[in-house]
Amino acid sequence: MNYEEAIQYIHSVNWTFCKPGLERISELCEGLNNPQNTLKFIHVAGTNGKGSFCSMLSSVLKEAGYRVGTFTSPYVKFFNERMAINGEPISNSELCDICEYVKPIADSMTDKPTEFELITAIAFEYFARNKCDIVVLECGLGGRLDSTNIIKTPILSVITGIALDHTSILGDTVEKIAQEKAGIIKDGVPCLWCGEHKGAQEIIRTVARKHSAPVFIPDRSTLSVKNADLSGTAFDFGEHKGIKISLLGTYQPINASNALCAVDIMRKNGYDISEKAVRDGLLRAVWHARFEIISREPLIIADGGHNPEGVDAAVDSVLKYFGEERVNIVCGVMADKDYAYIARRISGVAHKVFCLTPENPRALPAEELARVFNSLGCNASAHGSVGDAVISAINSAKQENRATVCLGSLYMYKEITEAVERYKCN
Repeated sequence: MNYEEAIQYIHSVNWTFCKPGLERISELCEGLNNPQNTLKFIHVAGTNGKGSFCSMLSSVLKEAGYRVGTFTSPYVKFFNERMAINGEPISNSELCDICEYVKPIADSMTDKPTEFELITAIAFEYFARNKCDIVVLECGLGGRLDSTNIIKTPILSVITGIALDHTSILGDTVEKIAQEKAGIIKDGVPCLWCGEHKGAQEIIRTVARKHSAPVFIPDRSTLSVKNADLSGTAFDFGEHKGIKISLLGTYQPINASNALCAVDIMRKNGYDISEKAVRDGLLRAVWHARFEIISREPLIIADGGHNPEGVDAAVDSVLKYFGEERVNIVCGVMADKDYAYIARRISGVAHKVFCLTPENPRALPAEELARVFNSLGCNASAHGSVGDAVISAINSAKQENRATVCLGSLYMYKEITEAVERYKCN
């Protein structure tokens, strides 16, 4: 099996609808001799902030000398990003070897695994073969019935926060979604709750009590941002003073403080993580498509905020870094998101909006998104491709010395960066 065949096989699995449940992943992993049982995990669920948290904590643990596996989704440029060890994505050859090993077991199952279940099993096998000390494991969807929840006793369960998203699957209230996310809490395992919603917090505490799991909550009152600009952010958090991060966005000090709480809990449980590892790890952490500068000349920022909470965070960041100066926006969203709300928020910081249709069957047509923006009095136009929208936005921005901010689906990121590279090469 070569790389193209491996990717084709993974994507050929039925992924167009959700099949919650742990039966298939349990059967598949049993056929692989349960590689997940040889590993130690930090299990991470939440609506937003999971990826940044995973990146920061993985970077700190790597600097501390641990062999760290990281499992995240979705990828933004190429598939291999979904599973990495010490920041290096799985190689094509190893992905092929493991896929070839997993395929006959998956194919023999009467109830075939979903795409995400197959990827999860491949990741478990990859991390086990490479004898990772710790795996930072991000849930795919929800928690209770997510395939990653087959793991038995993690080091720490983390719920970064909860907002309305995937409501058709997880529930139509924050409380219902919290119940699903709380499903990752295990008997006696510490739980780090990083959210703000009081109703969700009460549910997390209730579930944790049933499992005799201590709950830790970051003390946001001790978080103090000292300096923040497009070069990075410096802040204090509790006893951690003068911490610096390169990741941009007004929300990243919060994500970093969550990672610092996780470090404190791990230290209390015997993990050796020096202060130097903490500082170097946070400063060196990389997470693409989260208010990421992908070009400084001209200034272009990409952010994958794709639900109301994510867009709120991105808009707050635009206001923080650019003040009253409006920016050009490139935007594409999924039709199942609250795109009317998203448009209202973006309109408050946009000079012009260049709408596109993401390459996804769930995408909202660019013409409909532009119509919504124009109904709000915001100058918006529809474009036939990501490249057309990006180039048009950059040309307009350069004429008026404005920044360009690309917001919306993570599925756009690769095409956006490729369009920017083409523009700069011309």
